[in-house]
Amino acid sequence: MARFARDWRVLFWEEPDYGAAEPRLDVTMCEKTGVIVLVPQLPAGLSPAEEMAALKALVDQAIDENPAGPVLRWYYTPMMLPFSEHVAAACVVYDCMDELANFKGAPPELLPLEQRLIEQADLVFTGGYSLYEAKNGRHPGVHPFPSSVEAAHFAAARAPGAEPADQADIPGPRLGFYGVVDERMDLALLAELADARPEWSLVIVGPVVKISENDLPRRPNLHYLGGKQYAELPDYLRGWDIALMPFAINEATRFISPTKTPEYLAAGCPVVSTPITDVIRHYGEMEAVEIAGSPAEFIASCESALALSRGSEWLGPVDAMLKTISWDRTSAAMTSLIEEAIAKRAHVRPVVSPVVWPAGRTQAYDVMVVGAGFAGAVMAERLAVAGKRVLVVDRRPHIAGNAFDRRDDAGVLIHQYGPHIFHTNSAEVFDYLSQFTEWRRYEHRVLAEVDGKLVPMPINRNTLNLLYGLDLETEEEAAAFLASRAEPVEVVRTSADVVISAVGRELYETFFQGYTRKQWGMDPSELDKSVTSRVPTRTNTDDRYFTDKFQAMPAEGYTRMFERMLDHPNIDLLLGVDFCEAREAYPHQHLVFTGPIDEYFGYCYGKLPYRSLQFRHETVDAEQHLAVAVVNYPSEDVPYTRVTEYKHLTGQVCDRTSITYEYPSAEGDPYYPIPRPENQALFKRYEALALAQPDVSFVGRLATYRYYNMDQVVGQALATYRRLAARWAEQEDEMAAESVALPATQAA
Repeated sequence: MARFARDWRVLFWEEPDYGAAEPRLDVTMCEKTGVIVLVPQLPAGLSPAEEMAALKALVDQAIDENPAGPVLRWYYTPMMLPFSEHVAAACVVYDCMDELANFKGAPPELLPLEQRLIEQADLVFTGGYSLYEAKNGRHPGVHPFPSSVEAAHFAAARAPGAEPADQADIPGPRLGFYGVVDERMDLALLAELADARPEWSLVIVGPVVKISENDLPRRPNLHYLGGKQYAELPDYLRGWDIALMPFAINEATRFISPTKTPEYLAAGCPVVSTPITDVIRHYGEMEAVEIAGSPAEFIASCESALALSRGSEWLGPVDAMLKTISWDRTSAAMTSLIEEAIAKRAHVRPVVSPVVWPAGRTQAYDVMVVGAGFAGAVMAERLAVAGKRVLVVDRRPHIAGNAFDRRDDAGVLIHQYGPHIFHTNSAEVFDYLSQFTEWRRYEHRVLAEVDGKLVPMPINRNTLNLLYGLDLETEEEAAAFLASRAEPVEVVRTSADVVISAVGRELYETFFQGYTRKQWGMDPSELDKSVTSRVPTRTNTDDRYFTDKFQAMPAEGYTRMFERMLDHPNIDLLLGVDFCEAREAYPHQHLVFTGPIDEYFGYCYGKLPYRSLQFRHETVDAEQHLAVAVVNYPSEDVPYTRVTEYKHLTGQVCDRTSITYEYPSAEGDPYYPIPRPENQALFKRYEALALAQPDVSFVGRLATYRYYNMDQVVGQALATYRRLAARWAEQEDEMAAESVALPATQAA
């Protein structure tokens, strides 16, 4: 919620307190995060109906007093639904953190309320994969978000610092746990551990709820310190040798994905856990996490973890893992899904008629085009101009595909799915698109943040001078410097080979290795050479990212260009609709498919691997934030790959500016085909199926599993249209010839 509060007004509604004379709200704002916390204060003794009426009135009051545009209703528990579901919302999120119905004392109305909430929700987020598997069949928009971590907050425990007074005198070694102490804790295991190793101190931090204090095992080396504030946890962790998760294996723990696992690791504490499914799934292969199924195994695992804690080598893999599960990345992914859901809700689906075709008209459309991005729009426009009736279908609620741009709250034209910079050497492509847009001349420049310095990217002579404190003045000097560092590679096969053979290992590791690992989820040595071949190395001082003949941005944005492209009487649009829903409802003679080719064939050979992206859009109270449009972050220490400031692209002038952080992801919409030989072999199997479909044309990056630039997609679509038109013309000529050859009576 702290992340969301950067851009949105967040009202965090707590459970009520009782004893007030009249219903009212206690309102406080968290100074650190900006989250507004609301605690209803209710009179004691209200009937259920009176309490519900009071809470509804207080919800309405809170919204009236905090006007901030569209309302998003976000639920951690279905129990909050009855007094808030009347509030009109642009989006409803059910953030299911636990299977609450399995908890001790769960109210009987919880399950029916959950079903009601799922029916109302636009999105369902789950706190782990076990929960995702349990909820996935109940809603079309379920997304797993396993535990994230505020790594820097907990990493403070690794440095020297204050010792809390109630822990300072507890002897070591200390084995600690923090969290709610309830029916999920294996109290018998805790007692057995304390008895088996009286020289170990077991420190339990957290409130006791739903079970009696009398149920807790009491031993001289068992220390219950009660609940603490989030800010205090690193101080307690600092004094622990290892961290414990002694969970009972029962219905209440069946679906949990404990957030404390990465928090313990961030603090520098090896972890010992009972066999919780999501802990095994996400951390079971890590040296720093021991999984123990019996008391004897748990004790032995604690001994191993204590031995491990005396060294530090194990921290490297831990820190590498922690970089992938930040709250920044999670909030960016959630924001992207929410923005898409809001746009889909707001969209009014165009009416395409007639749905029931008139008698005698066997085909309503000549061509159905699936996808309203570059490939689909170009095909639709060319076909419509040629006199074909075309229906364009897209599951997103907008045209322009990943090039879709819109004005945000600051009035800045932003690219919803990350920056799209147009460049091409093809006069044909540039002239074609110029029919639908004026252009703003723009030459793209990128800086890379390296060791606190911003240097030009791609590498050029200025990059080398800034990075190494050199004074290379000619291309010959720069070429000689690079040659002195280059390492011969006998056969250049991979992306690593390309760079190392050209500029050497140090520049490869500085600029390419970390960036590629983040972008593709694998080392450059595992990727085809085409990936890094796209980024040249220069010996001159040309700091333009591209050197193409035509470099420009659509003057009114990409979406406006697409609107003009698709504004033709022969084109109908059906947006926010999946192709599977439309295929049978709207008959057509030919299909142009621009989606994933493996999806078209029902993943019959398995899924083709893709990388996805998640975006975090922010508005900054400054006229300018970056020196150039894009700054790359090659270091693996930074979770995002680049930051974009759009005003450089659009030339807009206004008081505020808008930026986007880009996070590569293994999950989400497919963006980039992963170029590896085994993936290409899998594609070839799908391509063989596609070639056997004469009434279907596969066009675009996803349909042909190619890592195309925008201009290449346009060029491919134009070429596909020409081949299709030629084939149809040839078929018409053949039919005409056959008709002429028939006897007159038969021809009649």
